[in-house]
Amino acid sequence: MPSNSTPNFLPILLLFTFITSIQSDPDIISDYITPSNFTIINSTFFTYTGLRTPFHSNPPTFTVTKATLTEFPALNGQSLLFLISGTLEVAFVDNKNAIYEQKLRTGDMFIFPKGLVHYQYNRNHENPAVAISAFGSANAGTVSIPNSVFGSGIDDGILAKAFKTDVATIQRIKSGFITNP
Repeated sequence: MPSNSTPNFLPILLLFTFITSIQSDPDIISDYITPSNFTIINSTFFTYTGLRTPFHSNPPTFTVTKATLTEFPALNGQSLLFLISGTLEVAFVDNKNAIYEQKLRTGDMFIFPKGLVHYQYNRNHENPAVAISAFGSANAGTVSIPNSVFGSGIDDGILAKAFKTDVATIQRIKSGFITNP
């Protein structure tokens, strides 16, 4: 005799599948998360200087210096650059075209919000800078904007219109890039 063989565990299985599929770090839906106790956001918000001391002195005993969300609220969901030696000029541009610039010294950290155009530049060519990047993603990847724009084979006429210039200027710029096949 046939019986109703609808499994009773199906709703539980579906619920379990839904719960496990949403258990991850939440995506940030803005460039960065502003803590409620901050009213002004400028480049110092994205800079942490609390680790300078260990690089410039030798503590007589073991010392722990933290850089958590408590000490550095801009860390929330972001990637960072930690300058081990030298100096760097760093900046990023947010989605409102505001630029956040900072000059870093040894021991400083700087946040680069995910997906925003940014740069690091060592103006002192006599003294190399060494930094460690820590990404807020398991597969952060990078996109070189100049190579993506001028080395990808985008039509010269389109680029000329986008940059409000002429095709000859675009061709001179593109001559410095290797195009993708």
